[in-house]
Amino acid sequence: MMGRLAMAAFVGLLLASPALWAAPALAGEPIHEESFVRIGGIDQWITVTGQDRDNPVLLLLHGGPGVTFTPNAEAMFQGWDKDFTLVEWDQRGAGRTFTRNGGEAIAPTMSLDRMVQDGIEVARYAADHLSKKKVILLGASWGSILGVHMIHQRPDLFSAYVGPDQIVNAQKNAALVYARVLAMAKTAKDDASVAALEKIGPPVEWKSLADFLAYNTVEQTYQQQLAPRPADPPVSPAYAAPEERGARAKAIGFSTQLFFGDHMEGPLAHTDLPALGMTVKVPVFVIQGEHDMTALPELARAFVADLNAPRKGFYLLPGAGHAPGPELWALTHKVLLEEVRPLARE
Repeated sequence: MMGRLAMAAFVGLLLASPALWAAPALAGEPIHEESFVRIGGIDQWITVTGQDRDNPVLLLLHGGPGVTFTPNAEAMFQGWDKDFTLVEWDQRGAGRTFTRNGGEAIAPTMSLDRMVQDGIEVARYAADHLSKKKVILLGASWGSILGVHMIHQRPDLFSAYVGPDQIVNAQKNAALVYARVLAMAKTAKDDASVAALEKIGPPVEWKSLADFLAYNTVEQTYQQQLAPRPADPPVSPAYAAPEERGARAKAIGFSTQLFFGDHMEGPLAHTDLPALGMTVKVPVFVIQGEHDMTALPELARAFVADLNAPRKGFYLLPGAGHAPGPELWALTHKVLLEEVRPLARE
């Protein structure tokens, strides 16, 4: 048996060395956190949810700009927290981050580069906070632009990238869709839409955000005919207050104006992801709706085909448009489980 002096020395060692006696987080331990975290010099809203904190971490980049996942996340990603720890982030100029900081204070900082650096900081925060070497990155629509920039700049942080509604080249996309929608309107003898499109001209002639919005109204009408927009998932009670809904709408308008630009000079109007380079060190998986006009599937398919990546995949969802509905999220979840989760476990 251990003598009294030896026992005393052993107890003293435990008390002097917290790393030896502190109980580690248990596998199977759930996590649910929501708070403001200092990112990029401002407070930004981050939620962390999962049934088992030992699961791979999935960082979700919402679209828009400014259309946060957090109000609808419980319904939208129902069941995902069983296999992943979900990290959601209200981006600079969006959701509760916008409400906390106000538009006037952050407007000068609303650049693509700053948003990409914010995303990298959030990824580092998530990895450190959850004791992971890497996280899985998912970027939808506008978030897909940030996501591809992030994996180019910091591939060491990410085990895989998943892009539902992947945007590739904004100007090429707009030119192709403008011609397609104009032809559809002429075939339908939709004189009002034909007149609206011919008045603003093709995208190379657009001089203002108003031109884009006029075009977008017609585009969405014909997108709806090809693939009816799914109903928005229910809003969680914590985000259902009228004041919060109003602030969210204000944030969407704020972000849209800044990232398109009053005169179409913003980064969203000039996105060209192939120009970043066609070699990445992260596995890439893209999921696209068959009738998506905002992010044409043929451009996304060609992008993936030309991409030099450790692993890659392209998935087309028949009948779907740009707005992600239950079917697109179900396919995305399937890809995450079958293709991506094993990579995050390696």
